Amino acid sequence: MRIGEILVNDGVLLAPMEDVTNLPFRVMCKRKGADIVYTEFISSDGLVREAARSVSKLQLADEERPAAIQIFGGDVGTMVEAAQRAVESNPNFLDINYGCWVKNVVVRNAGAALLKDPQQMQRLTRAVVDAVNVPVTVKTRLGWSKTEIVILDVARRIQDAGAAAITVHCRTRDMGHDGAADWTWIPRIKEVIQIPVILNGDVKTAHDVCTAFKQTGADAVMIGRAAIGNPFIFTEAKRALQNDLMSGHAQPSASARERVDACIEHLKLEFQFKPSKRAIHEFRKHYSGYLRGLPNNSLTRQDIVRMDSFDKIEERLYRFVNELEAIGAS
Repeated sequence: MRIGEILVNDGVLLAPMEDVTNLPFRVMCKRKGADIVYTEFISSDGLVREAARSVSKLQLADEERPAAIQIFGGDVGTMVEAAQRAVESNPNFLDINYGCWVKNVVVRNAGAALLKDPQQMQRLTRAVVDAVNVPVTVKTRLGWSKTEIVILDVARRIQDAGAAAITVHCRTRDMGHDGAADWTWIPRIKEVIQIPVILNGDVKTAHDVCTAFKQTGADAVMIGRAAIGNPFIFTEAKRALQNDLMSGHAQPSASARERVDACIEHLKLEFQFKPSKRAIHEFRKHYSGYLRGLPNNSLTRQDIVRMDSFDKIEERLYRFVNELEAIGAS
């Protein structure tokens, strides 16, 4: 798949996720094999106002590239100004969010709200494409509701507006994250446009990645929530694709020590890019993911969320994994 000058062979991407895909997490997923990573979505209003939280999300590291900055908004002028501000951080491309379903985004006529007005979506995309010197891509959904699926019209309009690729979360806005993603739309979309089509939704395992490529012909596959606490999914997906593993058998999961090693590596990245107190506080949401399924992990989690230093957390995590290995439970 090619987006501008970016060429990727496998096309296994990390989805943008609010409060998740910050810089340390993106670097972690890149190290484990993600081909392209995306920032959390950034409010165009926030960028124009120079809001500290919005501006902080623009930070990129060389190690994570190729990387995209994702922005959202509903006003053409504000989106253009925000896009120009975003490209000052030198992303490899910009992505526009037309898929966020949450109420506080939709009520601002942003995110998935634009699915009710494909013409405005086309105008906004064209304005951003014309305003910046990097490729512009779009992430959206099938439609506003199950009775209002407009993705084929939207895909044509997005291509006509000059977008370099489109990612489709294969649910409607009214579904949120509920119900099954309908991958059958991907080959239908590919019939009506020539730009790359990226599949998103219900990609939970390495086997899902293989199945998605084989069943839909997608140009790339995007992994979201399944990567939280499990960046190994990118390694496993790459291995599965290289070996054409379509048997349906689960790939070997990371050992307890590998998971603890990764957790500590990720925490070190938090300390590298954030003040220590903030790093410790914001990382707490990741422990349950890294330790999920390991025997007797609840007491360890209760301990480390109360700790206030990296050394204490590291010692407790390695004590936990040593205990597991001693009883052969790792």
